[in-house]
Amino acid sequence: MPPFLCLPAAWILLFYTVSPSISLQEVYVSRETTGKIAVASKLMWCSAAVDVLFLLDGSHSVGKGSFERSKHFAMAICDALDINPVRVRVGALQFGSTPHLEFPLDSFSTRQEVKANIKGIVFKGGRTETGLALKSLHRGFPGGRDGAVPQLLIIVTDGKAQGPVALPAKQLKERGIIVFAVGVRFPRWEELLTLASEPKEQHVLLAEQVEDATNGLLSTLSTSALCTSADPDCRVEAHPCERKTLETIRELAGHALCWRGSRQADAVLAVRCPFYSWKRVFQTHPGTCYRTICPGPCDSQPCQNGGTCIPEGVDRYHCLCPLAFGGEVNCAPKLSLECRIDILFLLDSSGGTTLEGFLRAKAFVKRFVQAVLSEDSRARVGVASYSRDLIVTVPVGEYQDVPDLVRRLDSIPFRGGPTLTGSALLQVSEHGFGSGSRTGQDRPRRVVVLLTESHTHDEVAGPADHARARELLLLGVGSEMVQAELEEITGSSKNVMVYTDPQDLFSQIPELQRRLCSQPRPGCQAQSLDLVFLLDASASVGPENFAQMQTFIRKCTLRFDVNPDVTQVGLVVYGSQVQTAFGLDTHSTRAAVLRVMSQAPYLGGVGSAGTALLHIDDKVMTVQRGARPGVPKAVVMITGGSGAEDAAVPAQKLRSNGISVLVVSVGAVLREAVRRLAGPRDSLIHVAAYTDLRYHQDALIEWICREAKQPVNLCKPSPCMNEGTCVLKNGSYRCECRGGWGGPHCENRILRGDAPMADSFHVEPTGRQQPAPSQQAPRHLRI
Repeated sequence: MPPFLCLPAAWILLFYTVSPSISLQEVYVSRETTGKIAVASKLMWCSAAVDVLFLLDGSHSVGKGSFERSKHFAMAICDALDINPVRVRVGALQFGSTPHLEFPLDSFSTRQEVKANIKGIVFKGGRTETGLALKSLHRGFPGGRDGAVPQLLIIVTDGKAQGPVALPAKQLKERGIIVFAVGVRFPRWEELLTLASEPKEQHVLLAEQVEDATNGLLSTLSTSALCTSADPDCRVEAHPCERKTLETIRELAGHALCWRGSRQADAVLAVRCPFYSWKRVFQTHPGTCYRTICPGPCDSQPCQNGGTCIPEGVDRYHCLCPLAFGGEVNCAPKLSLECRIDILFLLDSSGGTTLEGFLRAKAFVKRFVQAVLSEDSRARVGVASYSRDLIVTVPVGEYQDVPDLVRRLDSIPFRGGPTLTGSALLQVSEHGFGSGSRTGQDRPRRVVVLLTESHTHDEVAGPADHARARELLLLGVGSEMVQAELEEITGSSKNVMVYTDPQDLFSQIPELQRRLCSQPRPGCQAQSLDLVFLLDASASVGPENFAQMQTFIRKCTLRFDVNPDVTQVGLVVYGSQVQTAFGLDTHSTRAAVLRVMSQAPYLGGVGSAGTALLHIDDKVMTVQRGARPGVPKAVVMITGGSGAEDAAVPAQKLRSNGISVLVVSVGAVLREAVRRLAGPRDSLIHVAAYTDLRYHQDALIEWICREAKQPVNLCKPSPCMNEGTCVLKNGSYRCECRGGWGGPHCENRILRGDAPMADSFHVEPTGRQQPAPSQQAPRHLRI
């Protein structure tokens, strides 16, 4: 047979042996949920004692690029680990043809060191000897704690081992090691499922999707209490998912004539031969993926009037608004129903404003009323225009509905003429709100909103004073050119809204809304406060109820702006002993406080509430432990009632020192000892069961905020240490120190001969320090 006749068969055989494939793991959730999964991966924290070993596949089949992504995934996991010698230890081992220990678990004691060394790992290449790497761990994790703590093995591989892996993986899992199999590049899912611990769906992930894989791994660990989320409302949810493999298969396409040799010499036969085509198909394996979801800023649907909420991280968002509401806060939320107000828009229709400016002012009023008025709104609107004289086109409140108001607004003509703003203000004062206006508390607040772009031709100071004397609030909206004149008319720069570009006029609608109907927000986020939670962790409470307390105080903490300049939070627990979980100045962010609240220890034993309160007075609410002079102070005590018999006197001592004490008593029966401990009736909240604590959050926040607004005695509790005496003087205080002590708070030991035996310092909350002007008088220090 001629040699060329064999070529087609050889070509077909070689092409058939090449079967490329692409693998994916996909979680079927909405785009919004995908964003929440990514955010939640950054809100989880693992602080339980555990040994973690990353087993990184550095073989040629993975490749250098995918190996770098494996390292990126490992570093993302480290961001959620509380790495230190006592809690979480981390090591790394790379394998190819042979296993190579990059660093043992006891090498580094900080997250920064571990991440830096993972980043520095160099790709080695070689065969994929996964089984050999697993066998090297049968003697234990290098630098680990020999099984004294849970062991976590995270294998990052493409699943293309060149040898058996089932038996060595099984032996490791039988020793109690938790095994995660994380795919990289185009993994063989069957091998990853063989490597992973049960339940396998929760222990198989894809490193290419870093945030999803991180969330999945931490979600699995959260079910065993190794990890927690910073937000108590986060929860693990099951989502449908599937692993896909895009495979190339051969299909019969038909037959064609081909020539083959025969037994007869120099003879060729023509026969029908099959020919094939190649087709790519998805092989899918449906399953269930478990991911942690945290409440998002868009869950409350803040965007109104058809706006779309776009989350931006943990607690921020922006609204995509329809054209009629573009550029406005939350797409123009409605005015508060508590806002009972009469508004008269006064439009400049003079020649100085021009027709274009007048039409722009009408469009502003039209958009405002469309955005903020509704059927149940308690605000009433009127519209007037002026040039030489005043014309009230729409008397306040005299319209059927918003469309009727808009139609009448559209009918107002431009008149031109001189700009007599002063005359218009006088007429508005007398007749703008009707002649039969009610007086006293029965009358709603009355506001005149002046819109102008031209200077007045008459005097405005007297008419403006007359309007304000008639209890009219004057607000001005105009261009920068008339800003000074508007400030003279309204009486304050705070009552003026200016725009630099005509198109920016509409961005003033939210600001006008806030000024018209401003109501104090509930809560006291901007109020300075030193707040200590005291939790009963005795055996009478039990660990499950103690966890309910932790969740409750974490939710309460979400209502405060935690930072060193506003609210400081501390936590004390008591049971067999009294323990400060963290002090007032230990953590400066809300996220950090929420994290460590969940780590507060349950102590058990018999608790003494009195001893715990004395502990707070002596070792928590003190200047040396972070308490701030002149800042309101409060203690919220949550107890089951047992052990409160000795607490009434210590509680009164705290109150005498200017520290408010609220008692939250949990139980069906309110004990007499708790009644005595609570003192004033409004300092007690009685809750029937621990599961009902959440229903009393608003009452607790209201009490805290009320106490935070009470007058403060700068000397209670005394900021002076070492038995120094606090003396009030001219709105400040001074520490008079005993012999041998000095400093603003008598905190410094003074050696004999260095200073007078008695030392005095004057302290003011100015943040500056100045020496005293004279050596004869007591030294003063301003801080």
